[in-house]
Amino acid sequence: MQKQTMNDMNASRLADAAFAASRQVWLAGLGAAAVTRHWAKNDAGKALRALIKEGSAVETQAIRVLGSGVETSLATANSIWNRTRKQVRATVTSLADSAVAVLPQLKASVKVSRRVPVAKSRKAAKSRVSTRANHVARRTKHKGKKAK
Repeated sequence: MQKQTMNDMNASRLADAAFAASRQVWLAGLGAAAVTRHWAKNDAGKALRALIKEGSAVETQAIRVLGSGVETSLATANSIWNRTRKQVRATVTSLADSAVAVLPQLKASVKVSRRVPVAKSRKAAKSRVSTRANHVARRTKHKGKKAK
């Protein structure tokens, strides 16, 4: 019997302690709300203006630092892109010229039932390769504009 009374007392104390703790949390929340309301009425304007001023200064500095870096990076990337495109065009043109030079030798070694004059075939091959090179250059230029 005495054990049951002790258990009831412990449970009652625990419940009272939990209630007291929750009430203290509630009161602390009300106090925080009251202090915040008072701060917002009296001091918040000054603090907010100071924060805005600091943020504006940091933003201006960041734009100054990052802006020049971004401009430099874009200029460098554009320069590399143009040099690469010129090199690709030169390489394709060189390969086309080499193919045109080798084409008559290939035709001479292969018997063709229909004879095509070498000058015409050389001119046609160079035209086809040049057209293809121009097409590739236009596509790379178009893709470069999309990336910007």
